[in-house]
This record gives sequence, structure tokens and C-alpha cells, in this order.
Amino acid sequence: MSLDVTAVREDFPILAQEVYPGKPLVFLDSAASTQKPRQVIEAMNTLMTEDYSNVHRGVHLLSQRSTDIFEGCRAKVAAFMNAREHEIVFTKNATESINLVAQSWGRPNLGPSDEILVTELEHHANLVPWQLLCEQTGATLVVTKVLDDGALDLDDFRTKINSGNVRLFACAHVSNVLGTVLPLSILIPEARAAGALTLIDGSQGVTHRKVDMAALQPDFYVWTAHKLYGPTGLGLLYGREALLAAMPPWQGGGAMIASVSFQGTTFKPAPYKFEAGTPAIVEAAGLSAAIDWVDSLGIEAIAAHEAALVAATHEELAQIEGVTVYGTTPDKASVVSFLCDKAHAHDVGTLLDRAGIAIRVGHHCAEPLMHRFGQSSMARASFAAYNTLEEVKTLGAAVRAVQEFFA
Repeated sequence: MSLDVTAVREDFPILAQEVYPGKPLVFLDSAASTQKPRQVIEAMNTLMTEDYSNVHRGVHLLSQRSTDIFEGCRAKVAAFMNAREHEIVFTKNATESINLVAQSWGRPNLGPSDEILVTELEHHANLVPWQLLCEQTGATLVVTKVLDDGALDLDDFRTKINSGNVRLFACAHVSNVLGTVLPLSILIPEARAAGALTLIDGSQGVTHRKVDMAALQPDFYVWTAHKLYGPTGLGLLYGREALLAAMPPWQGGGAMIASVSFQGTTFKPAPYKFEAGTPAIVEAAGLSAAIDWVDSLGIEAIAAHEAALVAATHEELAQIEGVTVYGTTPDKASVVSFLCDKAHAHDVGTLLDRAGIAIRVGHHCAEPLMHRFGQSSMARASFAAYNTLEEVKTLGAAVRAVQEFFA
């Protein structure tokens, strides 16, 4: 099954514009946030114009409709991940999901003799919460190495996971800088055998790979709607049933309570005990539509299309003298980070913008990984279902022009 990219692009109104006179938009920043198809926009608009009310506590019809849409999203997420509905917790983003686990599972369970193992390629969202947790509990943060091509150093991982002290291994499913797809089918079982729980940051994973909780069997898996063609403001946490049941609430307030008195409060079971306050109702409608849209294309077809774009980009940039690409592992996801020897990454981004090309520049919320490669910033092009091979050629021509400009 292949993608009809022309038809796909028709679903994205934002792409049909010139950002400067004579410069059609070439959007290559989807790793930061994907654009939204009209189906997502319309689903959110329909809820707000026809069905909107607060959820769960109303007996009137609009509240019932909104509740059905909201909980219908939970069911859709569970099916998308091959999980059970009561294992899906709604948060505001993947970062909050990780912080929830750090504070609700980590603080009661970790102490000075324990270790948290992460990798060199983590996004700050899967690093800073563990640093804070180590400060709170006395636990130690341990880092496993990345090889020069961007692959995880499995020998180093095995040495460190088997220290006897690791209680949690937290890693990305896919690197947001290098595109490396981590071998979860190896890492998760080996962490479990060593007595460690696993948390997977799937923010870049769900857009490019089929995720199956029953097959992978992580203890926690987090992601965010806005990277899967959905809206901002809605994150997802999958947690293994027994773990969620044992974890105390992290935030208190409305919706997550069973009963409140001045003498004390009792809480609803998971997932509701972790969902204090009014949730992202409109955004849930958008995420449901986004999942339907992805399913209509097929995640495998999207991945194959993106793989062709990545291969073409590597080939294009390899022909430009002085350009270095970082992250060259086989079967990488649709992220290509690079540097030009004639221009700083920020200058590259600025000049490409004037050519109508939107890329991301900087440390990509992965400063330690930048230091690993001896850099302060990189330019990053990232692709989605709506990108074309013609846009890859446009990128190549623009990067070549940058090199010539600074020669």
C-alpha cells in the first residue's frame, strides 16, 4: 500500500500557501509538531459548535455527548496501542506523563541505593524529571552511551543495566535528533530480567511505527497528540495495570475523587485518579479524528513513504561538499540532522526560511546529545506523510545555495 501524497496534501489547508512571494511553504519541522488535517480541525469545531459541555458530571444531553466523545477517545487510543482502556491516562503532554510517573511511582519507590538508567540521546523531557527525582530521593542517574552512527551502545547498556541497582530504565522509542529507532524488543526484556521497570518516550515513535503494548510489554509508554497530526494540550500515558493501581494520585482536585470530607478524601481507581480537573475535551475529539486519519492511510504506508524521503535526503545532502549528516543507523525514522561547514545552523535555518523551507535549528531539547557529538546546535529536517520528493530536492538546492553563499 502506497500513499497518494497529492490526496494527502489536500487534507492540510496550511500547506497551500506561499510564506514569502513566490515561495510555497515546504514544511520540514514535523518532529516538533505535525500539521493538522482538516478532519481534525472539523472534529474539534463540530464538538464546539454542536456538542460541547463539561464531561462526566452532567446529566443533560450535551454533557453526555461530550463525555461519550471524550471517553471514546480513550477507547480509540487503547485500540491504537493494543492496550486496555483503564491503562490509558490523559495528561496535557508527554512531559507531564513522564513527570507523573517520576512523582507518583518514583518518589515512593526509590532511595539512595537505587539507579535510574537513561541514554545519551534523550530529549530533556525524559531526562530532567529523573534528575529532579534523584535530587528528591538520593537515587543516582546513570547514562548509557551512543555510538558514532547514533545507535545505542548495547555492550554499555548491558553492563549498566546489570549493575544490580537499576530500578528504572527510561529511553526514547525514536531519537528526535538522530532518528535512531531503539531496539525495544531487546532493551525491554533485558531491563525486566535485570529487575528494572521501563518507561518509553514514544513521542517520536507513534508517528512512524506501529506500537503494540501487548507485544512490547513496557511498564510505561508516553506520547503526545500533537506529533500524531492531533492538537496540542493532550498527552497520553500507558501504564501497566498493577503499577497504576499501586501508584498514589499526583495532583488533587475535581474529577479524580470518589468522596471528599474535611477529614479526608478517597479517590477513583486508575486512570481517573490521575486526571484532576477539567480535561482537554475538545482536544480529545481532535485526537480521535487524527487516529482515524492515520488508520485510513496505514501507519506502515506512512513509514514506507517517510523512509523513501529520508533516503533521498541523505543522498541529496551527501552530494553537497561540507555537509555532515548525524544519525546514520539503518531503518532510522524520518529525522535528518545536519551541519554545514560554511554556516552556523541558525544561519542555515534563517536562509532556508527565506526560501520557504521550515526546518528546526538549535539543540532540539537534547543538549547532552549535542555535547556528545561536540556541537552546540544542528539543523534538522523532519518529514511526515504530506512531504514529497520534490520538497527534498528543494531542500537540497537551498542547502547548496547556503554553502555557496558563505564560500
